[in-house]
Amino acid sequence: MDPTNSTDPTDTPMRRRVSVIGGGTGSFNVLSGLRPYADLWIQSIVTMMDSGGDSGRLRDEFGVLPPGDMRRCLVALSEESQLLRDLFSFRFVDAPLEGRSFGNLFFLALTKILDSEKQAIEAISRILKIRGRVLAVTWDHAHLCAELTDGTLVTGEANIDVPKHDPAIPIQRVYLTPAVRANPEAVRALQESDFIIFAPGNLYTSTIPNVLVRGIPEALQNARAPIIYILNLMTRHGETDGYSASQHVAKLAEYAGRTPDAVVVHRGGIPPALARKYQEEQAAQVRLDTEALYDLGVKVVKFGNVMSAHSLVRHDPARTARVVGELFEELGGGARQ
Repeated sequence: MDPTNSTDPTDTPMRRRVSVIGGGTGSFNVLSGLRPYADLWIQSIVTMMDSGGDSGRLRDEFGVLPPGDMRRCLVALSEESQLLRDLFSFRFVDAPLEGRSFGNLFFLALTKILDSEKQAIEAISRILKIRGRVLAVTWDHAHLCAELTDGTLVTGEANIDVPKHDPAIPIQRVYLTPAVRANPEAVRALQESDFIIFAPGNLYTSTIPNVLVRGIPEALQNARAPIIYILNLMTRHGETDGYSASQHVAKLAEYAGRTPDAVVVHRGGIPPALARKYQEEQAAQVRLDTEALYDLGVKVVKFGNVMSAHSLVRHDPARTARVVGELFEELGGGARQ
């Protein structure tokens, strides 16, 4: 891959089509890292099941789809000035707008003006001059639900992500209520992709919700593109306590109906001070069990220094993009005319 400052997606005759599936910080970091590469045409497929924070408030108060994950992906792909990117990421800290996101409110206003969530997203895409496309995984409204191993049912993504129940009780399964259909454009993006990437993120509340949507597992199973899973760096208390790398992959494969062709894992440890901080939250670095990954059918386990460790452990956008670019070459995948 060749990074450039080009903003025109048609300026290179040979471009690989890449679909990135996920939401939240994980998708933001992956998209931010891939955006500078002019030989890629990026389509971000975004979960729409968020029920917490400002997105959840807008969903409850105005009946719109939760815009938070969509907004982050739009900002990540934006070629606009840093000021405008910061504006769409701005969150008010003072009453009466405390906790509100400017970007979310802007999405709400455009939805009311245009009478269409789809047109609002397309308008923001033009305003932010994004490279690629951002696609809702579904236009239907649904809530994420979890059944725990003791039979307890938990409704709402936010209640699973920040549990009010006993987080020591494992999740047995997750599902959507009601069942919803995939956005046809998201299905088409997967069908036409040269590579499909699952971004890192909370397994049950950010990654798997996308493959609970009717039509997405079928599109993944029928897609000719290799699937790359960028593995989480840390476990999540109440979701993936004690999960190894292979357990993450096995659970994603169970819901998607297809095992990823390649898995990106971090080479190295976590700074001790940060490790202690995460230990207080009952989270730990995901244990790598390479042989078990190969036993699942993973073809390539790709190691790299993909971590950015400051106050939080996150994937570094540039480092992750470089490792993914190396995987593109290893896996093949034809560029399109």
